[in-house]
Amino acid sequence: MKGSFRDQDAQHNNNRCGTHEAAAWLEEAAETLQGGGLVAFPTETVYGLGADARNTDAVAGIFRAKGRPSDNPLIVHIADSGQLDELVKPYPPLAGKLMELFWPGPLTIVLPVQSGALSPLVTANLPTVGVRMPDHPLALELLRRAGCPVAAPSANRSGRPSPTEASHVLDDLDGLIHGIVDGGATGVGLESTVVELLDEQTVAILRPGGITLEKLRRALPDIAVLGGEDGLSDQEEAPRSPGMKYIHYAPQGELTLVEGSPEQTEAYIAARLAEASARGERTGVLAFSESIRRYEADVKMNMGSRQRLDEAAARLYAALRRFDEEGAVSLWAESCSEEGIGRALMNRLSKAASKVIKLN
Repeated sequence: MKGSFRDQDAQHNNNRCGTHEAAAWLEEAAETLQGGGLVAFPTETVYGLGADARNTDAVAGIFRAKGRPSDNPLIVHIADSGQLDELVKPYPPLAGKLMELFWPGPLTIVLPVQSGALSPLVTANLPTVGVRMPDHPLALELLRRAGCPVAAPSANRSGRPSPTEASHVLDDLDGLIHGIVDGGATGVGLESTVVELLDEQTVAILRPGGITLEKLRRALPDIAVLGGEDGLSDQEEAPRSPGMKYIHYAPQGELTLVEGSPEQTEAYIAARLAEASARGERTGVLAFSESIRRYEADVKMNMGSRQRLDEAAARLYAALRRFDEEGAVSLWAESCSEEGIGRALMNRLSKAASKVIKLN
């Protein structure tokens, strides 16, 4: 790591963003981005790894640092919707409505890109680009100071759990990037929802996230909002959004996601934990507070109540990383309802799992 820009206490605190010390850190980080460097920074979802989206050499550095496949497009972050005029072609009123409703916030909108506006590495040579405006004061101030569109996937090695703390970025990318804006732990804990407009009356969710299917449908009662149950594929040859094609979020151990009723799930996981322990394997379980006391495992990660899946979402990636820190190799995770944020939580768990067991 060539440098580090620190603000340990500034998460979601606009007053801290205005202090002289924080301003100096952000100015240094902005200058690094302007000079073609790589800077990790906090958003309301996870930490992103940013580079000037117009600079192909800088963007190539993101792919090298992460070990990311080149056909996996990057999301562009902006601080002002006025920047869109230079980045994308005229977009339909429905896209503008989504921006009014959910920006700044964890919603990425796939739009037709202006020719030559961005590095082709950002779009993976597709005619579209995903754009969002993050809801985090440090991120927004950094973007304003940098004065450029910033391509920013999650700041982790490709395939690893996304980082929700600056220490997670260091674990994966120390020595590979130029610095970190440290804003403490992130809030939502899962990446942004990505949507695409199929026509003037249809929005398709390409990746579930903090803006839930239910929230979109409530906000757009006259618009068709399609989710995964509507047959959308996450295995396209040319993914239009990050998170659609490749294995993501995986711990180093073998994680099994178990889907079934709470009673079925508890019995199944308890039996598998006992078998693995008998084989001398270090075990781990990812479970909700209603059941976690019933398990015997070397590492037990409490996701909170099944009634507060937003808390589980915020804890997920740190929990997966904790298994690695504790050396657990045989891991099991409980499933949850796919209502609300649970849809995104199950999406990330299924991509992190080596296998999925369905008991029903």
